[in-house]
Amino acid sequence: MSDKLFIFDTTLRDGEQVPGCQLNTVEKIQVAKALQDLGVDIIEAGFPISSPGDFESVVQISKAVTWPTICALTRAVQKDIEVAAESLKYAKKGRIHTGIGTSPFHIKYKLNSTPEEIIERAVAAVKYAKKYVEDVEFYAEDAGRTDNEYLARVIEAVIKAGATVVNIPDTTGYCLPNEFGEKIKYLVENVTGIHKAVIATHCHNDLGMATANTVAGIMNGARQAEVTINGIGERAGNTSLEEVVMTLKSRYQVLGIETGINTKNIFHTSRLVSTLMNMPVQPNKAVVGRNAFAHSSGIHQDGVLKNRENYEIMDPADVGINESSILLTARSGRAALKHRLELMGFELTKEKLDEVYEQFLKLADHKKDIRDDDIALLVGDATHQERRIKLDFLQVVTGKKLTPMAIVRLDISGEKFDATSSGNGPVDAAIKAVKQIIKRQVTIEEFLVQAITRGSDDVGKVHMQIDYKDSIFHGFGANTDIVTASVEAYLDAVNKLPVVQ
Repeated sequence: MSDKLFIFDTTLRDGEQVPGCQLNTVEKIQVAKALQDLGVDIIEAGFPISSPGDFESVVQISKAVTWPTICALTRAVQKDIEVAAESLKYAKKGRIHTGIGTSPFHIKYKLNSTPEEIIERAVAAVKYAKKYVEDVEFYAEDAGRTDNEYLARVIEAVIKAGATVVNIPDTTGYCLPNEFGEKIKYLVENVTGIHKAVIATHCHNDLGMATANTVAGIMNGARQAEVTINGIGERAGNTSLEEVVMTLKSRYQVLGIETGINTKNIFHTSRLVSTLMNMPVQPNKAVVGRNAFAHSSGIHQDGVLKNRENYEIMDPADVGINESSILLTARSGRAALKHRLELMGFELTKEKLDEVYEQFLKLADHKKDIRDDDIALLVGDATHQERRIKLDFLQVVTGKKLTPMAIVRLDISGEKFDATSSGNGPVDAAIKAVKQIIKRQVTIEEFLVQAITRGSDDVGKVHMQIDYKDSIFHGFGANTDIVTASVEAYLDAVNKLPVVQ
């Protein structure tokens, strides 16, 4: 049996069925290309018979991607299969995914049929699809609630009819992991010719066990996992791609199964899908949530700072996240505060650290979110007065139907330099003007704006995080003018770069 697991991504079909998450064709192509870069083996691009838009999306995605198999979903209906075949005509590798319900619920109440008739319709659909493509996947809808013996009869029949992949969906998220694993094992042991087809899992998360069920299926012989980015999908969602992939990667010594996924692209793809589909990722979401690699407990922070593996079973860099987050709260210890101060460029004596820590605890009791500029104020940041590079003058022209322009004058060790630039907005124009003067290869990694006070005359705090030669530097600014605060934050970070002699 192969130790390679094929990743079948259905973000653009099952994931897009979530209300409010519909994408246009251009956005679907953008996601499809990201899935290709991620290393997904099969992309389920849509349900062509469902609408002209879905049909066109499958056509255009087939043209846009190169090596992944493009899959189109159908019911066990000839017209569905014909339309799917037409939509796949430009695919380098095309697959028709056809099927029918097999549980007693579906047979009696949804299809008003009989078990024998279902097998006949399943076989007919697979044979008809084989006229158009060699690669035919059959799904036994609601297999999770289907009797194993009957399910084995259906699967054996469709394999004989030519199915290359047999999909065993837990459509309602009903199974327990041991039940789903045993179901896959039963098929492996009791279906004649099972070796001629790849067994696929397609699990839903109604009881929160989609990933557990999928992994149980893999452990018992499944070699294709049907998943979505961020676990989006009908109702409570589908199996999460990132959870399955990182489970196999983290537990490879036990499971011995690999995927072709470039895990360093996981976080980027997660954020792309979240943005395009207007589906925020919950902070505690495994692998890609904002808090997945964040530590706020003092005990945990101290352990992570001593050795990351004390509290992290995955390296954040493996999924495309730069580093773990040490979040400062009232539960944080001296080690975490000292670490953050060092990142900000402060080196304090033990006595001064103790003094700042006591002040920090008092502030943390009143504020839920302690930011770096709060800490800088606690330290009594005198470095602002000693900056080598200072903002001497800033003028910005912006408005509707006007190209934003900025004039900047910097004082660098007592010498004045001027620059003018345009940009996409006033902040962009001002930063570009600064960059003309300060010729360093600097990349802005993070740009956050937060109000300190209330009302239209708010003081705005800006946090800027920049990357210089693979090192991260933080800068902060505060001003009632957000453009000025942004430039001050950028200069604050730049002032912390090593001085070029």
